[in-house]
Amino acid sequence: MRSVRWKFFLLFLGMIALVPQPFRAQVSADDSVDDVKVPTPQPAIPAILKAFETFEVVAMPAAHGDKDIDDFILSFIRDPRFSASVNDIVVECGNRRYQSILDQYIAGENIPFTEVQHVWRDTTVQQMCGASGFYEQLYPLVRSLNQHLSATSRLRIVAADPPIDWSKIRSYEDLTPFFDRDGSIASVMESEVLSKHRKALMLFGMFHLLHGGGPGEGDAVTRYERHYPGRTFVIGGFGYYGTDGEELGDLNAPGGVWPSLLRTKNSRFGSLGLEAFLPSPITTDGDCNVSEAFGGKPFKPIADQMDAFLYLGPLRSSLVEPLPADIALDRAYRSEWLRRMKLVGMPGPSTPEEMDAGIVASAADPIMRPIPRHPVSEEMKSRIRQDCLNNKHPAANSAK
Repeated sequence: MRSVRWKFFLLFLGMIALVPQPFRAQVSADDSVDDVKVPTPQPAIPAILKAFETFEVVAMPAAHGDKDIDDFILSFIRDPRFSASVNDIVVECGNRRYQSILDQYIAGENIPFTEVQHVWRDTTVQQMCGASGFYEQLYPLVRSLNQHLSATSRLRIVAADPPIDWSKIRSYEDLTPFFDRDGSIASVMESEVLSKHRKALMLFGMFHLLHGGGPGEGDAVTRYERHYPGRTFVIGGFGYYGTDGEELGDLNAPGGVWPSLLRTKNSRFGSLGLEAFLPSPITTDGDCNVSEAFGGKPFKPIADQMDAFLYLGPLRSSLVEPLPADIALDRAYRSEWLRRMKLVGMPGPSTPEEMDAGIVASAADPIMRPIPRHPVSEEMKSRIRQDCLNNKHPAANSAK
C-alpha cells in the first residue's frame, strides 16, 4: 500500500509547512565548485551562477513559508546574469495539466491571470502552493522579463506536479493515482531538461532534492540521478538543532558576508546527518503501523546529500511569508481549498471563518520559529493510524 504510506508522509510535511520554520543555515562557499580543503564564504548569487558553469541543474527550496528565501530567489531571477545562464525554472507549485496555458502566458500571450492561477493553485496536496505569494509574483515576473529578452534567451517555467483535475476529485481513492509526486518531478526533469541539456533552476521542498534519498522511498533528484548522475548542484537552507542551545542560523557568517553560500564538503555542519537539521517526518506502512521516518538511526552525512548551505542572515530576524490579500479575499477559492485539505486529512482550520481568524492572528508574529524537537506524541500517532485505517477501509469503518 505504497500510496497510503506516502499519504501520511506528505501529511506530516504539510503539517510542517503550516508552521513557520527556520529552513536556513550558517554558510559560506568555495571559490569555485571544485572541492577544497577548507570552504570559505562567498556571496550567494555569484556562487550560484558559478555553479551553473559546471552543473546543468541548481536545486534549492522555495515557497515553504520562508519570506527571506523567496525574496532572495526573486532577486536572483531579476539579476541580468540569470537569463544568460539559465533556460528553465522547474517548479513544485505547477500542475502539469496546465503547461500549455503556462507556456502561452510566460511567452506574453493574452491569457487572463485568473486562468493562469490554476497552475499553482490546483496542485495535488501542497497546501503551501495555494497560499503562496511567491508564485503569484514569480510567474508575472518571468513573463515581464521575457518581454525584454531575445527569443533565444527567454526563460521557460516548467510545471512538475502531477496533472490532477480537482473537479473530478470527490474521494480519497480519486487522489491515489496522483500521490507519486517525486516520480512526476523526475520524469519532467528527464524529458524537459536533462535529455535536452538545458540549464534549470529547480524550486522544491528539500525532501525532493536530496542526493541519495532522504527518509522517503526515493526523492526526485535521487530518481533521475540514476540516469543523469553528476548534473545537479543541491542548495539547502535548514534549521540546525545542535547542543547547548546552539542554532546554526544564529551564527554570524564568516566575514559578515550574506546572503552567502557554504559548500557542505569538509565543513563542520556537512559531517552531520539529516536528523540534526529537521524533525522526523511520520510514515505508515501497508498495515497502517506508524513510525518516525528517521527511526533513531543516523543518516548519511549532509555533505553526501546536498552540496551547499544558503545563509540569509540571523535566524532571529527571518520572516514568515504573509498570505496575499487576493487569496484572503477569494472566499470561493478558500472554500475549495478547505474541501481539498479535508479530503486528504490535512490539519488546519475547518471553516472560512476560522481561516480568517488565523490570518488576523498571524499578523502579530511575523518571525520564523523553530520546529519543536520532541518525539511525536502517542495521541498523534493514534490519530494518524486511525486516519490511515479509515482511508484504507472507508466502508467498514463508517459502519462501526
